[in-house]
Amino acid sequence: MESINIHGKEYITVNERIKYFRENYKDGQILTELVKHENGFCIFAAQIVICGKIVAIGHAYEKEGSSYINKTSYIENCETSAIGRALGVFGIGIDNSIASADEVQNAVRQQNTIYFPQASKIIQGIKDCEDIDDFNNKKGWISKHLLKYSEDENTKINLALSEKYEELNNV
Repeated sequence: MESINIHGKEYITVNERIKYFRENYKDGQILTELVKHENGFCIFAAQIVICGKIVAIGHAYEKEGSSYINKTSYIENCETSAIGRALGVFGIGIDNSIASADEVQNAVRQQNTIYFPQASKIIQGIKDCEDIDDFNNKKGWISKHLLKYSEDENTKINLALSEKYEELNNV
């Protein structure tokens, strides 16, 4: 299975896990259930079923707007994450981690505002940019003030800048 390197560790994507499952367990099923959906968050459960028996279960939680993808597709993203986790629990694509590449990338993105409160206002300002001119103005100001922040916060700010730049250029 193809993997993605994230911070020096290889992770398998959910689509690779699903593909492997479908090729090797022709009679197997992947069942999902929206466990909870309220106030802009959802929880999904996914079950892996072989010969009518549940052999693995995975859960996922997503919050609306917590990432660029989750602005419009947090429910779908949550379902995919639950499937990836259930397949990982079943043993598919876990040479390095039960977490899928998709799950780890999402967690890294969400850390921008969860774990770095000093930088969170700057990151929110980046996310609120509506056009490339507004983005470039904020980017210039931010670049002058990055020395105030720790190396970890700078990494998170630069990740947010990269994601927003990509988003604005793909509009």
